[in-house]
Amino acid sequence: MTKTHDENMIREGKFFAVISYVSFLCIITLVLKKDNPFALYHAKQGLVLFVMEVAAFILSIIPLLGLLIGVFGYAVFFLASIWGIMQAALGQYCRIPLISGISEKVIL
Repeated sequence: MTKTHDENMIREGKFFAVISYVSFLCIITLVLKKDNPFALYHAKQGLVLFVMEVAAFILSIIPLLGLLIGVFGYAVFFLASIWGIMQAALGQYCRIPLISGISEKVIL
């Protein structure tokens, strides 16, 4: 790919890459921009974050321990989402620890 092609791909996918980190909105990107590698990269990470958020919500039902898991999990996932949004808005590919490793194994 040429540099111009990469810049166009990032510019076209930037909005969808940003919204991928907002809860279930990653599904919109996976459906509408699956042919854009930049948006797809961020959508996969957003999907993994969303699944982990749902798991943290389910685990938060456990008395006492659930409260700790819920508060800690939501804080970590919120910070990871903010980081992803910032990097996507800047047109950067970012590797979020643990999340990236899982998202690279996701096949769509």
